[in-house]
Amino acid sequence: MVVAAACGGDDSAADGAAEATADAELGHVHGLGTNPADGSLFIATHSGLFRAPAGEQAAERVGDSLQDTMGFTVVGEDTFLGSGHPGPGEDGPPLLGLIRSTDAGQSWEPVSLSGEADFHALEAAHDRVYGFDGANGRLMISDDGGETWAEREPPGPLLDIAVHPSEPERLAATSERGVFVSDDDGETWRPVGGEIGFLAWPAEDRLLLAGASGVVQASSDLGESWEELGSLGGQPAALIAESPDELYAALPDGTIEQSTDGGRTWSVRATPSAG
Repeated sequence: MVVAAACGGDDSAADGAAEATADAELGHVHGLGTNPADGSLFIATHSGLFRAPAGEQAAERVGDSLQDTMGFTVVGEDTFLGSGHPGPGEDGPPLLGLIRSTDAGQSWEPVSLSGEADFHALEAAHDRVYGFDGANGRLMISDDGGETWAEREPPGPLLDIAVHPSEPERLAATSERGVFVSDDDGETWRPVGGEIGFLAWPAEDRLLLAGASGVVQASSDLGESWEELGSLGGQPAALIAESPDELYAALPDGTIEQSTDGGRTWSVRATPSAG
């Protein structure tokens, strides 16, 4: 079964974990995103942010930070949103709340909920920010870039969130009980078919799911039925769609796979190292 990565807020535990992974092979990917400024792929992990330039497989650390970047999403050129925990010796509360980078991950600044929230999932769509706060078990939606928030009751602890590409109030989410859909901005939820996994919604009639088994599926009817597309060859750790055809998925060892045919076939896009 896919389990949402949980990183504690205890300083000593976070320090020890980060130090242990500083010089090791990278794994434990939390999120992915491509920078529209140059097409590079960014990989948010338990021990920092990594970048693989367009056309290159090798991914290198961005800056020197070992920040545990849990939630992560790209919102524009060189502009990212994130959440998580400070790296060893870094300033900040154990829970970073919502943070923003405007220099492609070289530095981060607090936006809101510092010390109060730990977003394990973040999505930016329709000039809104959607996040699941794992520290408090709440789904949160912001209409002003994350400065202020409205709270919703999710259908249990969420692993991932996806937003309909043309209807900002239609959401999909996965929990340990499978896939749920909301038509009213997260006020109410209904279970649909599908297992726990990671979601992407690149077109109105194409909701994608990378399930616990590594099988990638597509639904054209809001999750009521699913078509099997292909397989990642392992349990997923993250999934994004840049278009209905261009998909990226992370495996637990840090390998990033890419599909250019909508999830039917996959090849290695990036292999991060802790260099």
